[in-house]
Amino acid sequence: MTAPTEEEIRGKAYKLWKEAGEPEGRSESFWHQAEDQLLREARELGEPPPGLTDNLPI
Repeated sequence: MTAPTEEEIRGKAYKLWKEAGEPEGRSESFWHQAEDQLLREARELGEPPPGLTDNLPI
């Protein structure tokens, strides 16, 4: 799994912000929420977290 791109996070954060009624002053929290959701969705698809490979020593 690759980390979500800035564009993916921005789009998800915007969607979350719109759904929340466009509150002011919470852009950072929507950004983190979007990033967390995208990472969780990727994990649910069975993709390894960013930075891990299949070449781990046993």
